[in-house]
Amino acid sequence: MRCSVFIATSLDGFIARADGAIDWLSTVQVEGEDYGYAAFFATVDTLVVGRKTYDTVLGFGEWPWKGKRVVVLTHQTPTPRADETFFAGEPAALVAELSAEGAQRAYIDGGVVIQQFLAAGLVDDLTLSIVPILLGDGARLFGNSGRDVPLQLVGSRAFPSGLVQIDYSLAK
Repeated sequence: MRCSVFIATSLDGFIARADGAIDWLSTVQVEGEDYGYAAFFATVDTLVVGRKTYDTVLGFGEWPWKGKRVVVLTHQTPTPRADETFFAGEPAALVAELSAEGAQRAYIDGGVVIQQFLAAGLVDDLTLSIVPILLGDGARLFGNSGRDVPLQLVGSRAFPSGLVQIDYSLAK
């Protein structure tokens, strides 16, 4: 199973404000431009998200992940709101389970979950959308991994909004 990250970050490496707000993403919202998200989303069959990301998405109103299997990594099991499931184990065990069930490509989302999957060597590719803003504080995309994580540049694009998108594969 392929594990992919597609995420926006501030130039200084934050994915949310300290209070979890993502309002700053609106600075690059342009009508009709999704920066490749829909095309990427069409290639995944499973989403693996953290509890904070899940809680944020619940506040959106309409469930944005219809038609996809959603697994929330959490040590607490809330009542499902759609057809999501909850998992409290190690990322490698989840990947093994999903692979055995036929999952082909998982979208890994949420700062802590991305960090866990990177630490376990499970991420295959990253698409980083760098938003032209410095937040100064908040939820970091990358924590202290304690080791080098070599990346190979696959491509990059600059958009009129100022957003720069970089695609990497992870050197195995």
